[in-house]
Parts: sequence; C-alpha cells; structure tokens
Amino acid sequence: MKKQDHLENMRDGQTESPWQSSLSREIEQPAAENGVIYDTLIVGGGITGITTAFLLQKSGQKCVLAEAHCLGFGTTGGTTAHLNTFFDTTYPEIDGAFGTEASKMMATAAKNVIDFIQANVDTLGINADFEYKDAYLFSQTEKETAQLQEILSAAKQAGVAVSEVFENGLPIDFEHALLFKDQAQFHPLKYIYAMAEAFQKLGGILLENTIITGSSFKDEIHNAEAEHITLQAKNLVYATHIPPGVNLLSLRNAPYRSYVLGVKLEDGNYPESLAYDMQEPYHYFRTHKINGEKILIVGGEDHKTGHEDPQQAFENLEQYVRKYFKVSDIPYRWSSQYYVPVDGLPYIGHLPGGEERVFAATGFNGNGMILGTLSALILHDLILKKENRLADLFKPSRLKPVAGFVEFIKENADVAYHFVADRFSAETLDSINQLEPDEGKIVSFEGHKMAIYKDAKGQVTALSPTCTHAGCTVKWNGTEKSWDCPCHGGRYAINGKVITGPPQKDLEQINISKMTFLNEI
Repeated sequence: MKKQDHLENMRDGQTESPWQSSLSREIEQPAAENGVIYDTLIVGGGITGITTAFLLQKSGQKCVLAEAHCLGFGTTGGTTAHLNTFFDTTYPEIDGAFGTEASKMMATAAKNVIDFIQANVDTLGINADFEYKDAYLFSQTEKETAQLQEILSAAKQAGVAVSEVFENGLPIDFEHALLFKDQAQFHPLKYIYAMAEAFQKLGGILLENTIITGSSFKDEIHNAEAEHITLQAKNLVYATHIPPGVNLLSLRNAPYRSYVLGVKLEDGNYPESLAYDMQEPYHYFRTHKINGEKILIVGGEDHKTGHEDPQQAFENLEQYVRKYFKVSDIPYRWSSQYYVPVDGLPYIGHLPGGEERVFAATGFNGNGMILGTLSALILHDLILKKENRLADLFKPSRLKPVAGFVEFIKENADVAYHFVADRFSAETLDSINQLEPDEGKIVSFEGHKMAIYKDAKGQVTALSPTCTHAGCTVKWNGTEKSWDCPCHGGRYAINGKVITGPPQKDLEQINISKMTFLNEI
C-alpha cells in the first residue's frame, strides 16, 4: 500500500484558493494491478468523479478512480462552493427552452442534492463546514427588476421557496430583492477528501497522478492507457468537464473563467448570508472561516477562457469590492474554470458518438457543486440500469434547435475564428529581448510561431503554440502563468504539461539552443 503524507493541495493554476491553504492531506493508495477488470473506471477526481465512484462502490461495484493530478485539482478546488436551488440558467429560461415541468424537476433535484450532501456530512462524519444559509438575489436597475419579477414567478411555479424582501444582506444599494431559503455552503476539499476516503474504505481504488492518455474498446471491455498501467473496465466515466478528443460536447460547451477574492474586512461586518447581484457578469458573495478567521469571498468578472486579460479581471473585481467594503487585506486571489452549455442545461449520460458504456457529465455553468453531485446520482442509475427521470432531460445527444441554436452558432463561430485567425495573425516581436521576466508571448520567427516564456532568471522555454486538442493557438495567461486555449478551454503549464483538459497531450517543446537570436537575451 502506498501512503502519501501531507501532500501539497495543488490546483490548475499558480494562484491558491483558501480551500488549499486550510487542509492537510494523508492519502493511502493501494496499487492497481494490470489484468483486473473493474466494473467502472472513473476519470477525474473532482466532486463529480468522487461522488460517482462512492455511489457505485457502495452499490456493490468494483471501481477505480484515476485523477491526472491530485484530488480537487480542477474546478472543485477553485469553486466558491455555493449550494443553490436556483441556477445560472434561470427558471424563466428553463421554462422557455424545456417547459415548466423541466423547471419543477430541476428545483426538486437541487433541493434533493443539498439534502444529499448534508446527509453524507452527517452519516460519514465529515467536518466540511456545511451550513444552511439564506440567499439573496437583488436587482439594481429597472431592467434587472423586471427580470427579477420573472424569476420570482417562474421559481414559485417550479416549487422553490422564494419570497420578496426589503434587504439583500450586503452594504450595497439595491432596487428589489428576493430571498431563497435553505440554501447552503461548505468546504469543497474537506468534503471530497472525506468522500474519497469513504470510497476507499468500501474497497475502491484511488489513483492520483495517473493520466489516461487513450482508450480502446475490445471484447466489451474498455482498455484505458496510463503511463505505467492499463486499466480495464466494463464502464468508463469521464468526470473531466469535456471528454478527450474533439466530440459533440466540445462544440456544445464554452469554457469560461471566474475570478474570486478572499478578503479580510477592517470593521468585521462579514455577510451572514449568500448574495448575488444581476449584473452581466454577476457578482457573488459569501463568508467562510479559514484557519479560524473569517474571510469575505467575492467572485465575478467572468469571461471566456483565453479571451480577456486575467490581471485586469482581478483589478476590476478588487475595485468593485473596495467600493462597498472596508478592506484590510486580500490574502486570496484565484480563478476557476467552468463550462456553459449552449441550451442552458448540463449534459449527463452516454457520450454521443462514443463506444458502448462511455459516460460523461459537463456543462454545469456556475453551479458545479450541485450539478456535479446530481450527475453522480444520474450516472449511478444509468450504469446500474435504474430508472431516473432526469436522464432524458440531460441526455448529451439532445439538440434543442430553438433554445440552443443562437448560442451554438455564436460560440462555434468564435471557435472557427480562432482556427483561422490564430494561424495567420500573431504579434511579431522585433527581439525576444522585449519579453519581460516572468512573461510569455506568442512570437513569430522565420515563418514559425512559438509560445515563448522567460523566467525571472532569463531562462527561456519555447513550445509549439498549437493546442494538441483541436489545433487552435494558445494564449498567455500572465496571472495563472499558463497557456490557455481560447477554443475549448485546454490549459498548459509553463513547461507545456496539460493542466486542464480536454487535451491529453502536452504542448510540443521546441529546441531553441541553436537559434542565434536568443543570444541577445
């Protein structure tokens, strides 16, 4: 048995979330063996993958979970962990695209998921800082108030506990506000680590630092290749946002990043509730105690991955926070990735165009903790061939031509633009000397494009800028120190290693030792 003590709680970026800093780890990992045929292989160690593995193992399956890095490395380690019975896709939008019955199903499912997480906390004795909270959604303009009234009506019709109130829980002026009762918050890493431990106690196999580089399907068995082992399973679940390869889900989801600050306040007036404005993109608020001290968690400034300046997003968010709160310190700044589905609802179930018994879950928008958990419940039923009313609603092969067509065209026109423009227009540097220390840029040299990074000591790393997923050109993210793909959200470290899928292969390294122009550096 392999034991890893007090491992670093890494994430898919250079910035640290408060969840990482407030948790030590002790992970025991029994070695997996070649030749063992598991019932289900789950790829991805966030809340979706871990909950799916736990549920299937609890139901009597023999499961193995493979995580490319460490548990919670992706979005689960960067979420702000709001648990809501309302969604980024509003109930009026769900009514219009899928019907009022779908809204009722969503509302019931969200409430059940919160109760499910709370039940796990109690039953398994998880110290995950779980708390039920009131949540306020407030408007600040006449247009927003009209939208808020529509949300109120549709949410009530869906069966959500919501009412009009005359407060918003924040020192921010507002025009109108709604109160949603029995919402919740928790510590996401404490929760998933405990769930992973419960999975292991049931006999499940957990493998960190295990990158699945490819799979084949033969004689009804999936053969997933990793560096030192081939994992065999009857069912294969991709709990990785976008499954590997260019597939239908790549085209039906757009990658976004959201930015978050963890703030200490001079006056100690920390909000006791959850709160959300209705700006575009919206801001979201809550308080959490980290290492014995309260911090205000404020997020927003979302944009498509690889499309805007992350540093500017952080600066805008800080200006916004300082406008309304007496800030003494900002110990945490981090961002996280999520995927927006073209028709508003997640895709959960059989992977379209994939082999038999390949499952996926993606398109959670900003509601990853709720919809990731819901995905696990649905995937559990699908794999065990149990009826689940939500399975048809979230079926990945669905196509909503009315609801999703406009967003589908807009998002994929954007992808098409980068397929073309990235190949023929790039900033050409007169000299690599123009690179500042700790800076990366796409440069052209003698007709070839390179992704160049110079560290603080002047050491240069050169990579092919072509994303190994679908061939778009990556862009430098100076805040997270990563190369981000603007097409499907793939992200790479400074050395070209994949840190966020869907790409499975690293960026190709370029040998620049013989390029004489670098002698100027």
